[in-house]
Amino acid sequence: MTLEVKELTGGYGQVSVLKKETFTVESGQVVGLIGLNGAGKSTTIKHIIGLLNPRGGQILIDGISLHDDVEKYRKKIAYVPEMPILYPELTLREHIDLTIMAYDLDRDKTWENANKLLKTFRLDNKLDWFPQNFSKGMKQKVMIVCAFMTDASLFIIDEPFTGLDPLAVNDLLNIVEAKKKAGCSVLMSTHVLATVQNYADKFVLINHGQVRADGTLDQLKAKFNMQKDSNLDDIYLKMSNEDL
Repeated sequence: MTLEVKELTGGYGQVSVLKKETFTVESGQVVGLIGLNGAGKSTTIKHIIGLLNPRGGQILIDGISLHDDVEKYRKKIAYVPEMPILYPELTLREHIDLTIMAYDLDRDKTWENANKLLKTFRLDNKLDWFPQNFSKGMKQKVMIVCAFMTDASLFIIDEPFTGLDPLAVNDLLNIVEAKKKAGCSVLMSTHVLATVQNYADKFVLINHGQVRADGTLDQLKAKFNMQKDSNLDDIYLKMSNEDL
């Protein structure tokens, strides 16, 4: 078991956005986090990575909570945000070195992994570039490289396909598949349902800060009384129309 979210309640200020969320992401599993804008996906992720403190419930990664051991907990997570966040005064090379120091990784081994990723995303000749020289898609690739070169056991990617060209999307999905085979866990929040349907093992559907449904595609079809040929888009629309 990698990620366990138990009865999670939380939000911003005095407003509770999440209401007793419970779901898991097991080792070697890709899970799609699905929901409308404002449903609570980003709030859920911010609680998992430790940017927000829960009002109730518990979040465990490999059995460890943030309060048990902050450093150990955070080293288990690699996060790719929806909007790339880079330091304008640091080159790509320095971003990689900073990540190595933050995770206390072996420099030679990690640079070997990083170089493979840099070549995959066609960034290997841009190590001395600054963020101002990168397009939005290239910045997103930098975030992906810095996340997937680590030894994290849980990879959280929020709208990972934003700004990526089709070749980069395919490259990312291949890396996700490799991490899955290596026993890592991936939590992927995205609105690109046709793509995530083909790669995720199960889905967590969030509505109004609650887990509306949790399971494989077939389990979700049964939950929503859908036909056998229904897809994730159909299920998403069915859930969304419940509020109308």
